[in-house]
Amino acid sequence: MFLLETSIGQYTQQGTVTCWRKLCPLASGIGYGHLVMKMYDFGYTVIEAWSLLYLGFSFSSQLPWATCNNTWNTENCLAISQGNSRNATTNESMLRNTTSAAIEFWQRRVLGLSAGIEEPGQVRWDLAVCLLICWTLCYFSIWKSVRSSGKVAYFTATFPYVTLLILLIRGVTLPGAGQGIYYYLYPNISRLANIEVWIDAMSQISFSYSISAGSLIVLGSFSDYNNNCYKDCFWLCLLNSATSFVAGFVVFSVLGFMAHQHGTTVDSVADSGPGLAFITYPQATAMIPLPQLWAFCFFLMLILLAIDSHFVMVESFITTVSDLFPKVFHAPQRHELFALATCLFGFFINLSLITEGGIYVFQLIEAYGSTRMSQNFLAICECLAIGWIYGADNVLAFIKDMTGSRPHVFFKLCWKYIIPLLSLVSLILYFVDYKHLKFNNWYVYPDWAYALGWTMVLTSFAVLILTTAGQMCQTSGTFMQRLSFLCQPAEEPDWRRQAAEDVTEMTPCDVMA
Repeated sequence: MFLLETSIGQYTQQGTVTCWRKLCPLASGIGYGHLVMKMYDFGYTVIEAWSLLYLGFSFSSQLPWATCNNTWNTENCLAISQGNSRNATTNESMLRNTTSAAIEFWQRRVLGLSAGIEEPGQVRWDLAVCLLICWTLCYFSIWKSVRSSGKVAYFTATFPYVTLLILLIRGVTLPGAGQGIYYYLYPNISRLANIEVWIDAMSQISFSYSISAGSLIVLGSFSDYNNNCYKDCFWLCLLNSATSFVAGFVVFSVLGFMAHQHGTTVDSVADSGPGLAFITYPQATAMIPLPQLWAFCFFLMLILLAIDSHFVMVESFITTVSDLFPKVFHAPQRHELFALATCLFGFFINLSLITEGGIYVFQLIEAYGSTRMSQNFLAICECLAIGWIYGADNVLAFIKDMTGSRPHVFFKLCWKYIIPLLSLVSLILYFVDYKHLKFNNWYVYPDWAYALGWTMVLTSFAVLILTTAGQMCQTSGTFMQRLSFLCQPAEEPDWRRQAAEDVTEMTPCDVMA
């Protein structure tokens, strides 16, 4: 899928909607589905704002998530230093009636957590300032399109590896790090028999690689036609997975250290989602000598990674809309103005996520707005459009025309059979194993919130279906004539015309040879 989407963008030199108009007009709805998912992805900017606030607090003489003498702390607060001096049994008895200082800092100071989504509360103004800074950085990263974002990426995409290396060296030298690394490298093999483990892995890979989200198509469209995207995709995928593997040592070495300090097991201190980044890891940094340094390195890395994802997401949205209306947005200065309007729109929309009830909205968008169900559905549609309508052989042919080498037949099998089958299985299992979203495993959303969540899920489905139906209605002829017309590429590609001319000029002897 990574190769497919990147090569489509490079071949058509268009965004996520107009590229399908060139290849298979009937599939234009896929691009609109990607566009809708991109709007939901704007919500992830709040992670960048949270990280920026934590980065600011990391300059404090004493980390505020490690102590209980702050105005937001309760009587049940348990400081980090107190947790270190207790044995495992004492910890367990204390933790039944106490709350970690890191949790209180996260919920009471950063979020100002309300009782539920039905109580949005007030805007957290310190987070609003951080959010404004994040969107300002995003604007000046993309205001000149790839001319500016490409230069920014040289720093934001490479410097996190420096901080990752620093955190890795510090993590593996901590007492108890071996316990965490052992837990990381020697998993419970019996869990591999659980199909849900594989489905979750597939979902994580799709998210990590930005598959079926439209970003790869846009990024590919900025490449030169003769760029070797086949080689690039191989190395990028390898680098992505290798980075994730190394990052696992950074995380689990610190979790092993926490387990060692508390006299407990790694699985009892491990967390997922925002809890890992804003509760568990900050709590661990507070236990290490020079805690401000390690907190600074960690949150700086998070911010730089978030900036990369942020401006790619916004650039994908802007490029797609600009390609839809080239006369309007491709004029001089229009791109800068449209980028400014998009960033302002994103900022004001994100204000709903930094209220006292914003975390509930964020998790609702995360669970329903851009989920594996939408990705699986769009992946199936992409493979049907490319593998069966446009033709997988034609894709292999234009990749060869661009790069000089023809991809292995395995990719054709993936596009036609393997990916649609796996995506369909994942989609079915999503419905079979569906459970209502809960916040912190205890808060149950009201019915209207679940209805809103399913509305977000169905928008990408509805946009695709309505676009396809609209095209069929606007095209003249019988049903089969309209269907046949919309399945044809908008123009005859140069490589196909050249191939036809070569066949015409061949003699019977050449054909026999």
